[in-house]
Amino acid sequence: MKHSAVTDKILSNYREGRKAIAWLIDPDKLADKADFLAQLKIVQRHHLDFIFIGGSLVESNGTEEIIATIKQIDTTIPVILFPGNASQFTPNADAILFLSLISGRNPEFLIGQHVTVAPLLAKSKMEVLPTGYMLVDGGVTTSVNYISQTIPLPNNKPEIALATALAGSFLGLKYFYLDAGSGAQVPVSSSIIQAIKSQIDAPLIVGGGLNTLDKVKSSFKAGADVVVIGNGAEKNLSLLTEVLEYVHVLNLSLNIN
Repeated sequence: MKHSAVTDKILSNYREGRKAIAWLIDPDKLADKADFLAQLKIVQRHHLDFIFIGGSLVESNGTEEIIATIKQIDTTIPVILFPGNASQFTPNADAILFLSLISGRNPEFLIGQHVTVAPLLAKSKMEVLPTGYMLVDGGVTTSVNYISQTIPLPNNKPEIALATALAGSFLGLKYFYLDAGSGAQVPVSSSIIQAIKSQIDAPLIVGGGLNTLDKVKSSFKAGADVVVIGNGAEKNLSLLTEVLEYVHVLNLSLNIN
């Protein structure tokens, strides 16, 4: 049986109502290793929960180097692969978001890429997190939209998003990821988050377009369990630290109450 530390952490947070932050790192966007090390040491002091690594189009072979760098600095923050395709797999991460793009109809991203990487996963010690990935219209064509050749869910149609999530739940998926995409003009709407949260008993990850603290607060208030900060942190690391401080205080208040 594979180690379940990441799964245990996500589920314990979920059951106890604690909120979590994931820092999404795209290997192709890390130009300077020294800068990354400095950033990593900063967020380490602010109670970062998870690090996601990947993207829709990762051209470099830097994923393994980034994971090794992270592990040199901190072995307590789980490193989770957020792969755009099977070629981005490396067995050195702690876990993988095994993403099925249930909002689209492209078989490659529903099951095709999964078949390719499954034998490698079976031989690894990596935790597999079966995740229903749902792309939501963020007001601009994103990389995942283009690469996957799928149509995003309407951001103003919570009933469609809910029906999609319910189907994924009935198929046995254990986690759900609502993503407006990197560089989205608007994040996933509160109405969609609320609709899914009201009927799906599973940890809910939300990302894309969350470039202010107020937007992060809105996502959490609507029902997000894990918020993903990627593009916003690339442009302004202080956003990530500000969000981490907010979540830390929020979770402390749960313990007090």
